[in-house]
Amino acid sequence: MAERPLRADARRNRERVLAAADEAFADHGFGVPLDEIAAAAGVGPGTVYRHFPTKEALFEAVSLARVQDVVDDARARADAADPGSAFEGFLARLAEEAGRKRDLPDALAGAGSHGIAGAVAELHDALGVLLARGQAAGAVRGDITVPDLVALLKGLLHTVRTDPEPGLRQRVFAVLRDGLRPPVE
Repeated sequence: MAERPLRADARRNRERVLAAADEAFADHGFGVPLDEIAAAAGVGPGTVYRHFPTKEALFEAVSLARVQDVVDDARARADAADPGSAFEGFLARLAEEAGRKRDLPDALAGAGSHGIAGAVAELHDALGVLLARGQAAGAVRGDITVPDLVALLKGLLHTVRTDPEPGLRQRVFAVLRDGLRPPVE
C-alpha cells in the first residue's frame, strides 16, 4: 500500500522540524536535545516524534541531505577546466563547512541508515573522480588513494570539531593541502 501524502500543515511542520534540526545539529552536533529542536521549530515534541520516531531517524534525515549536498558539489566540480583548483576548492569547502557544521564529521562517517551509507559511498566515488583528475593534471600526489584522502579528511574534520581555536582550521587545512601536492624534485 502506498503512503498517503502529508497534509499541507503536516508537511510544513515536517519542513520546520528538518530546518530546525539542520541548524541545531550543525551548531551542537548529535548531542542537542530533541526538545530544543522541537522548540526551535515551534512545535511540540509529539509533532517531532510523529515525523521522526527517534532522534537518530531525525539525524539520519538531516545527515542524508547534508551528505547529498556535498556529493552534488563534488560532482559539479568533476568537469572543471582546472582539475587541481576543483580538487582544492572541494577540500576547502569541506574545511569551511567543518567549522560551521559540527555534525558534518558524523554525517560523512555514514553512521546510521543504509541511505546515509549509500550517500557516503557516492561521495567516495565522486571524490575518486576529483582525485584522479587532480592527479592526472599533476596537481595532486600520485600515491594518494581515496581511502588515504578520506582518512585525512576525517582527521581534519574531527580536529576542527573538537578544538574551538579559531585559526586551527586554516592551519590544518593548509598542511593537508600542501601535503597533497606533488613533491618538488
